[in-house]
Amino acid sequence: MNEQIRITPIRLIGAEGEPLGIVATVQAMEMAREAGMDLVEVADKERPPVCKIMDYGKFKYAQSKKSHQKTHQQKLKEIRVRPKTGDHDIQTKINQARQFLEHNDKVQVNVLFRGREMQHIEEGQRVMNQLLEALVNDCKLEMPAKMEGKRMVALLAPKSSGPEKGGGNQGAPKPKPKPKPPVTDGTAPAAAPKPPAPATAATTPPPAAKPPAPPKA
Repeated sequence: MNEQIRITPIRLIGAEGEPLGIVATVQAMEMAREAGMDLVEVADKERPPVCKIMDYGKFKYAQSKKSHQKTHQQKLKEIRVRPKTGDHDIQTKINQARQFLEHNDKVQVNVLFRGREMQHIEEGQRVMNQLLEALVNDCKLEMPAKMEGKRMVALLAPKSSGPEKGGGNQGAPKPKPKPKPPVTDGTAPAAAPKPPAPATAATTPPPAAKPPAPPKA
């Protein structure tokens, strides 16, 4: 970088990425100083080596920030409600679940039953349905609601950003192509010839009647 670059000349790239051709190293460093930046060697194996005018401190900061970024690890979040949870609190839980899904986390919805509430499971089912219907556009239902001991559980997963692999219409039979109409030259089609009449057996006329015999004397 800068004075540490001993080889001359160099192939120079400007601060905006534009090629400036082959120039003397001293001239390239002067151009970098005038721009308030540094001359950085970016391809030392090339001949001549390639150098670029850039803000080296800003470049190193961006590289460091990029290297410290970690891929988000999907987690399982839980929300808990009761059969008698009010509508306002249910809406709060819906918003919370939506935030978890937007961060690509799965959400386990738990409806907890205590004591005599086990005798009125339909109340818990009502609350569960209210939650699932509100989140239907934000998630895919990975596990439908079911009872596990004294709680009703459903599992929601975030929707994928793109088309799912193996999903959609994959495997469905393709529609058969419609037959194309015959190409004509604009004239009316000739009438089809009529089939010949079926041959019939020739009929022979009945034999003529014999005259009556004369009476005997």
